[in-house]
Amino acid sequence: MHFHRRPSWHIPEREVTPERVFLDRRAVLAGLGFAGVAAASGLGVARPAAARPAGEAWTPAPPLDPAYADAGRAITPEAVSGSYNNFYEFGTHKGIADAAQKLPSDPWTLQIEGHAARAGEIGLEDLLAKMPVQERVYRHRCVEAWSMVVPWIGFPLAELVKWAEPTSAAKYVRFETLSDEKTMPGIRQSWYPWPYVEGVTIEEALNPLPFMVTGAYGKVLPKQFGAPIRLHLPWKYGFKSAKSVIRISFVEEQPMGFWQELQGSEYGFWANVNPEFSHPRWSQAQERVLGTGDEAPTVIWNGYGEEVAGLYKDMDLSKRGLWF
Repeated sequence: MHFHRRPSWHIPEREVTPERVFLDRRAVLAGLGFAGVAAASGLGVARPAAARPAGEAWTPAPPLDPAYADAGRAITPEAVSGSYNNFYEFGTHKGIADAAQKLPSDPWTLQIEGHAARAGEIGLEDLLAKMPVQERVYRHRCVEAWSMVVPWIGFPLAELVKWAEPTSAAKYVRFETLSDEKTMPGIRQSWYPWPYVEGVTIEEALNPLPFMVTGAYGKVLPKQFGAPIRLHLPWKYGFKSAKSVIRISFVEEQPMGFWQELQGSEYGFWANVNPEFSHPRWSQAQERVLGTGDEAPTVIWNGYGEEVAGLYKDMDLSKRGLWF
């Protein structure tokens, strides 16, 4: 007899996205001209056509990772998630989608730096050719107490780390994002500590969950989501998930994040989701689910504790510093 162990974020079937809705979604993607690729087939790497603009269909369709095919909630409609975005480089309000279309995302080069054998420049297309590109459906929880569910396309951060071959001196992975005054009006606001920087420990980076995102909703990543490549850390508050990444550094010292540098009493390095630890100015016990109007209880680690809690087993979980 075979038993299927339910993941920690599983919720009762009555609350999960109906199978018909999920299958309809996959059918829609196929109708956009996607070639179906079975997740277990082992067939090549799905990658976008050269110089394909952000927002166009990803061809061929990357395989849907069965381990991350259902986030336990309905997928947020693209019209909702694509028009409600934090991207301070383009403004401090949520309606930055139009302004973000000025973001220069093609061609794109990543700089790999620090304690790694493969330090140097690599074009995004060349990197994608080396990575196991796939689709994953993930929860996203903002520190502002709202949440959404997005079908991301990308590859595990762990695969990039392994490819880069960091040395034993690398204790952290630092992410730096594009900072372009010509196209990003927010960069001219000098009171912010540009460029946007975030980081994780090397152990966190090697966990299977962190995802380097290059697409969403079956398309090349729209610019307001952080095209052409961003980070997504589903068990941490969203400000940790840096957008439009241009530099990845393997470093010895803990990186100072953008919000940590700006307001260290409210935003720390770890930023792991926990409903029991409130932000200094608001509760984290509940979250507003975008697209539904519903309020839902926040789950510790954003529901991914089974996958990540072991990373912190030797840390004092009673300390607020682990959560902010």
